[in-house]
Amino acid sequence: MSTTARNLTPIATAMALAMAGLSSAPVLAEEAQAEKSKIEAITVTATKRSQVIYEVPIAMSAFSGDDLDAQGISDITDVGKFVPNLNITGFSAGHNSSANPFIRGIGLQDHLITTDPGVSVYVDGVYLGRQVGQNWNLANIERIEVLRGPQGTLYGRNSIGGAINIITKQPDQEAVTKVSAETGTRGRVKASMFTNQAVTDELAFNFNMGFNRRGGLGEFTNLPNAEYDVGENQEFHGRVSVKYTPTDDLRLVLTADANDGEGGTRPFTVLIDEMPEGRLYKAGLRNSMVAADPYDNATSSINTATVSNKANGLSLTAEYDINADYGTKFIFSKRSSEYKAGLDDDGTAVALDHYPERGEADQTSVELQLTGYLGRADFVTGIYWFNEEGSNRQSPDEASFDGGPTKLELDQETTSRAVFFNLGYDLTDDLRLSGGVRYTEDEKTASTNVFDPVGTIYSSKDWDEISWEVAANYTFENGLNWYGTIQTGYQSGQYPARPYFLIGQFFGEGGFDNPNAAAAVRANNAFMASENISAINYETGFKGQLTNDFSMSVAFFNTEYEDLPYQVNVVTDSGFDTNNLIVEQTSRGIEFESTYYVTDQFTLHSSFGFMDVDVEEQNGIKPVAPLTPEWTASISPSYEFELDNNATVNTRFDVSFRDSMYGEPSSDPRRMTQIDDRTTVNFDISYAPANANWDISLYGRNIFDERYDDARLNTGDYILVIKSNDASEFGVRYRATF
Repeated sequence: MSTTARNLTPIATAMALAMAGLSSAPVLAEEAQAEKSKIEAITVTATKRSQVIYEVPIAMSAFSGDDLDAQGISDITDVGKFVPNLNITGFSAGHNSSANPFIRGIGLQDHLITTDPGVSVYVDGVYLGRQVGQNWNLANIERIEVLRGPQGTLYGRNSIGGAINIITKQPDQEAVTKVSAETGTRGRVKASMFTNQAVTDELAFNFNMGFNRRGGLGEFTNLPNAEYDVGENQEFHGRVSVKYTPTDDLRLVLTADANDGEGGTRPFTVLIDEMPEGRLYKAGLRNSMVAADPYDNATSSINTATVSNKANGLSLTAEYDINADYGTKFIFSKRSSEYKAGLDDDGTAVALDHYPERGEADQTSVELQLTGYLGRADFVTGIYWFNEEGSNRQSPDEASFDGGPTKLELDQETTSRAVFFNLGYDLTDDLRLSGGVRYTEDEKTASTNVFDPVGTIYSSKDWDEISWEVAANYTFENGLNWYGTIQTGYQSGQYPARPYFLIGQFFGEGGFDNPNAAAAVRANNAFMASENISAINYETGFKGQLTNDFSMSVAFFNTEYEDLPYQVNVVTDSGFDTNNLIVEQTSRGIEFESTYYVTDQFTLHSSFGFMDVDVEEQNGIKPVAPLTPEWTASISPSYEFELDNNATVNTRFDVSFRDSMYGEPSSDPRRMTQIDDRTTVNFDISYAPANANWDISLYGRNIFDERYDDARLNTGDYILVIKSNDASEFGVRYRATF
């Protein structure tokens, strides 16, 4: 079969399914009247208003809290295994708490304060500016929404790839307490407690707290006193929400959360012999000096053996119903996060490339929304303000770099302002038109010091952009929805993450003894930010219930990006240099998801995604989208049955596939950065006695112990291979509700 035919096959198949649903509409409508649907459609707030997921004119996936429990999903990285064209990695500075989502070929390879993610993550409407240090435990979750494609109108900057909404459970009048405990192989100990209570008719609160520990995958062979093993981590987390409803029209929710985690560096290894022209090889280092087991670590630096993270946040949400047609919503949030991490990049006991670092970020955001209904029209409009101050530090006191400079002082303040308006109009009972526009202004002030003789260099830059979207969706007689959407997205430019190239400019201005060198570097505008990134997405698809026991969604998309930065890393005599390669990229593909109740007891969930990414040629080199598999797929059969004593047993398997991909923007096989495909399998078998308030489960995660790479970087001196912290795990989980 030719490549073209092979690539068109899933598209043709999905179209056939959709057309079959349309042609059988009258028959299906009669069946729908005769039999109650087995599928409960999830209500989402992707458009900042409540809608059934089938009515939202974008490609999106949604998981309820019960779905997350059933699939054994415990953190946001697991979500990435079951959403088409979504891949979530976590390798920032060797840390275990980071999460880097890539949707449709767009994400972020770095974590420093001058880099912004291409996929935005929100918790209860609050944007999380940083990946490292946040609380990614999915406790007390109402649902998770994954929006694919640019979301520049309602979600603004840093959502050119998509957005992930995490919605927690709000306090209500129901008195309920839930406890969960889990123990298993690899030293797993996990416990959590959630309670929701009403104090009065107007005041309620909920509270959850938990502890999660997982053992390591290897040892620090040259550090017998290391506190943690390689890949080991533990974390405490908690969250409290208080809801006050003084009148039927006014609702106030105050929420505070915090987490505190620490552990050992994420597993990684280094390939030295493969780069005989590299500095490590020329210095006498060899692969034989790296730990024989890639999950062990041969470093002699205690500063690169331990990672830690802390975060806390406070938010206030106020909703006021002006009347039956108009309402307002106000969201205020302050968040702080910090981390300590780092890598010994040479992977040996030799003190050559040690990069311990620490970072912190403080953010404040305010959003005010006005929603309303005007006959057949509805709208949401608002203003948004965001400020973030953050820094990263790496100093010679903590690191050593082959006699060269190792200092990295990076600071940045970002202020973003936006105003947005979205309007929807029901042209008929079946046809809806919608559109929106957003104006954003961004200002960044950054400074860097990578070498004291050069000193601190300052820079600032402003950007602004208008984002827009138009959409239409039509509901057929059988409930199937068609939609067509054109969306744009925007991301402000970025400053270099590790600007060691400034030292080279310094030498070019007269060497160490030239007192005017720093001024010359500043005069040449050497520390400059890139231009803003823009995206436009053309998309169409079908979603809905074809029968009472079968629901599906299929999307076809073509997205064009301009001035998109790829992070390109090299090692120089001055330091680990990260530059932005600015490209134009086109991503096109298909996504399919379905739920099928084969019988009343047997349910089958499935998804697949295909994507073709074309990047413009750069100086005779054809870049590729990093960490972006061409194919993604999952299938999750579950079967529930009753025993003679009326107890219920639910069995579930989850199979996830991610195709091979490249760890950096180059597909040159000589760079050896291709990551193999992987298939992971989970199972969960739960037992619930009749009329009991508890259940117990046997679970297995990655049961065939599939070991895979999270990332690969060719620095020009060596190949850095970041291993996944995923490994087989089997255990028992107990849950009870009171």
